[in-house]
Amino acid sequence: MKLEAGFIFLADGADFKKDYQAVETAGVNLTAIGAKDYEDAVKAAKFLENKGVKAIELCGGFGILGTAKIKEAVSNDVAVGVVRFDNHPGLEFKSGEQLF
Repeated sequence: MKLEAGFIFLADGADFKKDYQAVETAGVNLTAIGAKDYEDAVKAAKFLENKGVKAIELCGGFGILGTAKIKEAVSNDVAVGVVRFDNHPGLEFKSGEQLF
């Protein structure tokens, strides 16, 4: 059985309703989705869960609080993981905690 997975990244001006792309492989179906801030990322996580995603990885721009918001938004059936950067190069070398 394939893993249904999602990846949420933070990008200025991203619209989670249209800025996403799916990649299908033999073992994993991955949907990558952009969000402009934590509020939209929560909506994106719920969207992914409704699509059957069971694992969501968050980009390095998510800080501890942003990660907690995503974990709180989805059911316990969805695993949430995080890519880590000390200072995210795509967010002016800041964490989402400093921006959102």
